Amino acid sequence: MRKLTQITTKVWLLALTATLLAGIGQVSAQDEAAQPEVTEVADAAADEVSGNKADYDELIAAQGNEAYAFDFFTTSMLWTVIAAAMVFIMHLGFATLEAGLTQKKNTINILFKNVWIISVGLLTYAAIGFNTHYPCGSWQIENFIGINGPISGLTGGENDTFAYGGLGLAMTAYGDFIFQAMFAATAATIVSGAVAERVKLSSFMIYSTILVAFGYTIAGSWHWGEGFLNQMEEPFYDFAGSTVVHGFGGAAALAAVIVLGPRAGKYTSNGVKPILGHSMPLAAVGVFLLFFGWFGFNGGSVLSANPGPLGLVFTTTALAAAAGAVASIFTAMVVLKKPDLSMALNGLLAGLVSITAGADAVGPWQAVLMGAIGGVIVVFSILFLDKIKIDDPVGAISVHGVVGIWGTIAVAIFGGANFMSQIYGVIAVYAFAFIFSYILFMVLKVTMGVRVSEEEEAEGLDVSEHGVPAYNG
Repeated sequence: MRKLTQITTKVWLLALTATLLAGIGQVSAQDEAAQPEVTEVADAAADEVSGNKADYDELIAAQGNEAYAFDFFTTSMLWTVIAAAMVFIMHLGFATLEAGLTQKKNTINILFKNVWIISVGLLTYAAIGFNTHYPCGSWQIENFIGINGPISGLTGGENDTFAYGGLGLAMTAYGDFIFQAMFAATAATIVSGAVAERVKLSSFMIYSTILVAFGYTIAGSWHWGEGFLNQMEEPFYDFAGSTVVHGFGGAAALAAVIVLGPRAGKYTSNGVKPILGHSMPLAAVGVFLLFFGWFGFNGGSVLSANPGPLGLVFTTTALAAAAGAVASIFTAMVVLKKPDLSMALNGLLAGLVSITAGADAVGPWQAVLMGAIGGVIVVFSILFLDKIKIDDPVGAISVHGVVGIWGTIAVAIFGGANFMSQIYGVIAVYAFAFIFSYILFMVLKVTMGVRVSEEEEAEGLDVSEHGVPAYNG
């Protein structure tokens, strides 16, 4: 019996061995059959890698002599369009700030104007603004006026390579255009807040179109387009536009407000009657959106992703804004005997305007001092303008116009710019902006009127101009 068992076990072992050998043989055969498929996949992958490399080599070769900087060029171009998008967000900030600081019966009107400004601003900047802002030698009056046609040829050739602007302008022509276009409408947006609650919509639409297309771009060409302010022995210095952008808008707003007059009931025989905004939360959101966008406004003005100046500009921008807010808070507490939120918000913006001209030219603690002084100035400016009956519902003239002067001069005090060149630049841009805006607004006043009727103002522009209230109830 035992012997039978041993024989049976041997048989089973032999059978199992035979089965395993057969299985191994089958797997080996399958592997051999699959080998061509694996080889085909590997060959296809190798071809794809080779193709990608060929495409990349072709891309690099297209850069010509600038191929060495392709990675920096790519990074800089990416930063440029991100910065442009951040500047675009500032227009939402302006819209919500203006809406919050005005009465709710004018909310739709405020928002509508801001939609119009950015939309027509982009189109006119493409149609005439860009090539007027940057005449590139095409002047009708040398270094003063160079009104030119629409954008064209912004691609192909050197415009796709580092050769377009080199280290100082590391972007394509399209990148250059869209970043500057987002700046352009800011001037009219500043005016929008100052003339809020009583300006006729049709007149303002015409006014803002002309101001952005011609006024802003002509003044800007004197500095950024290598006009006479740039050609001086000691050139005017305005890094991101304390004067050329904000000052221009503030001076234009002052002229428009003088022509337009104050809101009904603002100034009485008993003094100034406050007309309160309807939503301080909305105003606060607007200011924080502006603060966020300002990192693109100033940071993008580095015009590349050069890490040294980019980090400095972000730091000075943030510190100046914070110092402006703190200084305005304490100034308002002393002068008004209370912590005023609207002054705090405008103080933050004042700090930002203060640093815009010299964000790349000063150190952190100089930026703090510049922003703090701007925060003090804006409180007294707002109170003074009310005293002389200049009605500015959002404080735009003070924030952008008055503080813009300080920010520009501060570059001479703290950043090494020539003092007389800075003064000369401020006088030239502010005078031009004021005169241009005043004449334009007066022409509109005589031809079609610039102010709504007393009844329309009392009813609110949402209903009288747009036929619908902003809020249901």
